[in-house]
Amino acid sequence: MPDTAAAVTFVGLGAIGLPMLQRLVDGGLEVTGVDPFPGARERAQAVGAATVEAIGDAPTAAVVVAMVATPDQLDTLVDQALAAGAVRGQLWVVMSTVGPEAVVSAAARLTDAGAAVVDAPVTGGVARARTGELTIFASGAEAAIARLEPVLSRFGAVRIVGDAVGRGQAIKVVNQHLCSVHIVAAAEALALASALGLEPAEVLPLLESGAAGSWMLSDRGPRMLEGTDVEVTSQINIFVKDSGLVYDAARAAGAESPLLDAARERYLAAQAAGLGTRDDSRVIETYRRR
Repeated sequence: MPDTAAAVTFVGLGAIGLPMLQRLVDGGLEVTGVDPFPGARERAQAVGAATVEAIGDAPTAAVVVAMVATPDQLDTLVDQALAAGAVRGQLWVVMSTVGPEAVVSAAARLTDAGAAVVDAPVTGGVARARTGELTIFASGAEAAIARLEPVLSRFGAVRIVGDAVGRGQAIKVVNQHLCSVHIVAAAEALALASALGLEPAEVLPLLESGAAGSWMLSDRGPRMLEGTDVEVTSQINIFVKDSGLVYDAARAAGAESPLLDAARERYLAAQAAGLGTRDDSRVIETYRRR
């Protein structure tokens, strides 16, 4: 088996996955990117990574990083890896936002096949993925997390949140509750500024500097003031998925989430309006359309 610090299979070369992969390449690690989409593989090749279409085509590596988008995609990835028969002895780290149930299920299947699994979802967006300043909520065996240090340190700051797989995802659910609500709150506030006859571009820096400021207001706010075709760093569809994960987790736990529920309706409305593959800042258009 290749050395943990040298050989990595990285699955999922999307908006956040690609800069994460580039961090590994720039750090001198031997990386193979996996993605079914030719355009994603071309972008990964441009930053110096070898690429394949499916995990079964990747050379054997000690570490597999999963940055797929949905629970279903994680299930499919595990299916493909088990079919390829190269799981035994590998260390998998699930860095996607897929929810506790999905990661626990995937970990059970991988562990039965002889792999070790760490649950380590990330937060910080594309900007922090590019600079290696993501926050990583890592849960799993202490020894497994320690083995991942050469990989995880390239991505950002590791916060060890427990020894049980699923705990990282649970914390990420809470994180995505806040992110979901904060984006919609920023959109609603800027739409209100327009309705009051104010110029949002003048109002935004005033809000950012005061008690009403938030990371999402500063990050998404400027893009909200641009057009529909603004650069996509996170799709509306991602927050349809993430707010849905939060919604389901809250229902399963018997927790009230009226603010999240209202925000989720905005993402669903944006998706229904044909904005699903647009930047999540375009949720503001659900107000403008009204």
